[in-house]
Amino acid sequence: MDKAPDAFRTISEVADDLKVPQHVLRFWESRFSQIKPMKRAGGRRYYRPDDVALLRGIHHLLYGEGYTIRGVQRILKDQGIKFVENVWQAGAEQPPHGPQDDADDIDADRDEHDEAPRARLLDRLQSLTGRDTAQRREPALDHGPAGPADDGNAELSRDGLRKLQATLFELGECRRLLDTALSPDDD
Repeated sequence: MDKAPDAFRTISEVADDLKVPQHVLRFWESRFSQIKPMKRAGGRRYYRPDDVALLRGIHHLLYGEGYTIRGVQRILKDQGIKFVENVWQAGAEQPPHGPQDDADDIDADRDEHDEAPRARLLDRLQSLTGRDTAQRREPALDHGPAGPADDGNAELSRDGLRKLQATLFELGECRRLLDTALSPDDD
């Protein structure tokens, strides 16, 4: 049974609609203070229609346009919540600059965080793919789609690189959250 457009949605309904796991929505709540679902007894989340539109906009910017979390935070600050709530719709106004402007954010994240976890992730990626990622630790952002991978040295496409960078950033943020949660209290 379909719900009315103005009905509240559960986290599982929103996660299914956006095709992301529920923990991603919870993580976004920790990164975007503008996401404020109503919580009932037991912590069960209910998303209002505006919450769902905001989540769709964030999803569109992260997954569809290749922005980083910090880039979407900047868009929310500069353009406002209503802009992001509508950005996912066909024909909607898009941010004034593209995700390539996020490169500064990615570089800043690298400067703020230890490089060792990133290097370990790239080494793990190499072991899983059988491809040498060491030469691409600081890849150029201007190559086109990867060609045939007969020699095992195919470059990542621009879109693939942005998605990998966004994933690495999110993993770094997850690690930071876990480290904070697991660190002994300094009382």
